[in-house]
Amino acid sequence: MFPALAHDHTLAAESRVWVYTASRRLTEDEVAFTRQQLEGFIRSWTAHNQALQAKAEVFEDQFLILVVDESQAGASGCSIDKSVHFLEQLGQQLGLDWFERMRFSWLDGDGCLQIADRAEFATLLQAGTITDDTLVVNTLVQNRRDLADQWLLPYGRSWHRRLF
Repeated sequence: MFPALAHDHTLAAESRVWVYTASRRLTEDEVAFTRQQLEGFIRSWTAHNQALQAKAEVFEDQFLILVVDESQAGASGCSIDKSVHFLEQLGQQLGLDWFERMRFSWLDGDGCLQIADRAEFATLLQAGTITDDTLVVNTLVQNRRDLADQWLLPYGRSWHRRLF
């Protein structure tokens, strides 16, 4: 249950990563549309007129992951702003929000990805459905190495614990 980009060794392990969670699951058609839009954006994404070596992935119909290998050209403030504006426009086209920070994902007992808002997640914690050992998705990974090694963390060792 790891994004393909976590194991894409064409990108340096230190490649910068941004993870965005959609405010709802995407449909199959929306995933295809998003992938098409991402391909166009990645091809034209630059920093100070230098092409960025970047890749993107839609994962589990819920996450959008951007990775930039900064060993050749670093992402600048302006280039990051471009990606944010792109995602805002994409969200408007799809009728969703990519900047929803209070949606939490975890693996249930069957290894299936579950997603809840903050209130639902808190209720599941109180009920004991989510425990310190429950694997949660770490959307705060900073680089491709972390994406591979820390995408899933036990709730008891995750940043989520500070919120509840």
